[in-house]
Amino acid sequence: MAKNKKIEPHLTGNSLEVLKSRYLLKDKVGTIVETPAELFWRVAQAIAIGENRDRDYWGDVFFELMAERRFIPNSPTLMNAGKKGGQLSACFVLPLHDSLDSIFDTLKSAAKIHQSGGGTGFSFSQLRPRGGLVRSTHGVASGPVSFIRIFDVATETIKQGGTRRGANMAILRVDHPDILEFIRSKLDQNAMVNFNISVGMTDEFMEALHENDEFWLKDPRDGRRVEQVGAREVFDTLVDCAWQCGDPGLVFLDRMNLFNPTPQEGDMESTNPCGEQPLLPFESCNLGSLNLGLYFRAQGFNWNLFRLDIWVAVRFLDNVIDENAYPVMETKKVTLRNRKIGLGIMGFADLLLLEGIPYASAEALDYGEKIMSFLDREAKLASAKLAVDRSPFPNWKGSLWQKLGYPPLRNATVSTVAPTGTISMIAGASSGIEPIFSGVFYRNVLDGKRLMELHPVLERKLSDKHCDLSTLTDKKISDLLGPAWSPAWTVPVESHVKMQAAIQRHSDSAVSKTINLPESATREDVASAYLFAYQLGCKGITVYRDKSRSKQVLDANPSIEDPDNCPSC
Repeated sequence: MAKNKKIEPHLTGNSLEVLKSRYLLKDKVGTIVETPAELFWRVAQAIAIGENRDRDYWGDVFFELMAERRFIPNSPTLMNAGKKGGQLSACFVLPLHDSLDSIFDTLKSAAKIHQSGGGTGFSFSQLRPRGGLVRSTHGVASGPVSFIRIFDVATETIKQGGTRRGANMAILRVDHPDILEFIRSKLDQNAMVNFNISVGMTDEFMEALHENDEFWLKDPRDGRRVEQVGAREVFDTLVDCAWQCGDPGLVFLDRMNLFNPTPQEGDMESTNPCGEQPLLPFESCNLGSLNLGLYFRAQGFNWNLFRLDIWVAVRFLDNVIDENAYPVMETKKVTLRNRKIGLGIMGFADLLLLEGIPYASAEALDYGEKIMSFLDREAKLASAKLAVDRSPFPNWKGSLWQKLGYPPLRNATVSTVAPTGTISMIAGASSGIEPIFSGVFYRNVLDGKRLMELHPVLERKLSDKHCDLSTLTDKKISDLLGPAWSPAWTVPVESHVKMQAAIQRHSDSAVSKTINLPESATREDVASAYLFAYQLGCKGITVYRDKSRSKQVLDANPSIEDPDNCPSC
């Protein structure tokens, strides 16, 4: 190892549990043969191969950035970099056309991607509706929801042999004749457990909703109008289902394509599983996030270090594109034409807590927008410099950026905000731009294992309060820390959405954020979140009411004395 490989990552107990379960290399009998420092060094060396010169130097730089937890790349990069045939991207979108050949070719491609650690998004909007004529057999079609179920079963099967559960996004346009069946498809909480679903909203529908008017459903094969329904009826059904079970979310298709960086290549119809990456058919993207809490200084945010790290992270992510082993060749062709990367942030709520700023304040909104604006601007400058050194992305001519007068860029997108689920656990940071979920909570992860967490930054803030950490509740924490303590359920709906919109204004892609609502939230709260998100210019939105599903990723306020839930047991 090079000289700075003596850096040992400072990791929490839960971080180590996650690394041991999913990331650290194991031998043939399952014995761990790699330390966390060796993992980061393996990844750094593999990604530095993309450097024509000074590979040792860049390997050191990449290692330090990860080992000090200021930057963590997406899970497939951590898992697979340095391995033979390592697939490094998190996000893929695959096309679906209205034929059995297309559907099952796509299913095969999705299986390969899941096996390699990636997640997939699909638009099922081109599939003929239930009951439609199948001319070749004189039979009738079973509709898109039936095929989503087939994809779900295939994902369930593939995950049994993979390193992590496969993840999918299914999108159906709001004007598809089967839209109500789609909206209701996850009310059965045992159905389609490997899919997030989102309705592809159009400006036409939103206008009909605003006017309380009728709206036409259309045959996707020829655009023929087949049925007129009340826009309010569709919207109310959507709201009711989201209130009951957390699905579906919304994707605003027209707004998404208004900011399509390569419109000459066609429309974007779907996103990755968590919604932050709108992508073209057969396109992939790799992601990474900077840990904002580690730039906090008593004298102020360390903007100089943040700038340097942004430039290094952009270089790292651009290298990933070339070092990647693509599981489907068509994804390699499309990805290399656009070279999309997604650099985002995590630990935003940590930073606010350290600064003493309430999440639901105007100051927090301004701070978040300032940080994301800075990241996006510096990432584009870094991408422009790489374009000088290495050439622009091949689809530069005719791109949105060329039309807007930008200098040539290496990457068609540079900025995003991902949910950062497990990588934020590795970093010991709050997820993405989410408020801290709760002071003490469980994560239901790792194939059924429940990890109890006391948030690391919270522990740091309480270290001089001389309190019994084993008896903490959100109320006690609030008494100790005052208004700066802003667990997710205390943040008003409008503040959640305003924060997402403020960050979205400076994200090339989209923003993965859950509008977390308390169990007592009403259907009207869900409806207002959806309408406010559209009004403020978000590209999509997900709303989740606590306890609306029998199993959820995060549970607040566990009994800390329960030995069965002790992470060391």
